[in-house]
Amino acid sequence: MTDSELFELMDRFERSSLQTLKLSRPGFSLELGRGAAGTAAIPAAPAAASAPAKEEAADRTVDAPLVGTFYAAPAPDQPPFVTPGARVSKGQTLCLIEAMKMMNEVLAPCDCVIDAVLKTDGELVAFGDPLLRYTPC
Repeated sequence: MTDSELFELMDRFERSSLQTLKLSRPGFSLELGRGAAGTAAIPAAPAAASAPAKEEAADRTVDAPLVGTFYAAPAPDQPPFVTPGARVSKGQTLCLIEAMKMMNEVLAPCDCVIDAVLKTDGELVAFGDPLLRYTPC
């Protein structure tokens, strides 16, 4: 979510009659709330979120963006796109997911080192399933 989209969402929430708003996406979560008479409804959220943020930093995964079949290599007779220990650049292809006879590339979210490949070639994956574990560079 871009900054402008976030500010637009916050502005619309402020102008609405909603009391709370929760939004979750892979790697992103937002919770807005109204307090009583000018007090913030969720002032402790950043402090409470610091512990889970450390856990996320230690266990970052690339998750399946859709339901389909996981393929680690471009073809059965070719080597996998990545192996544990491989250093990859942002936007580099990590694996493929086949859905409805279409091959969809899953790209690296940042420059990183692949710690583990969590799925096997040909395995069915669901939306949000962790595919690879990585450490940012």
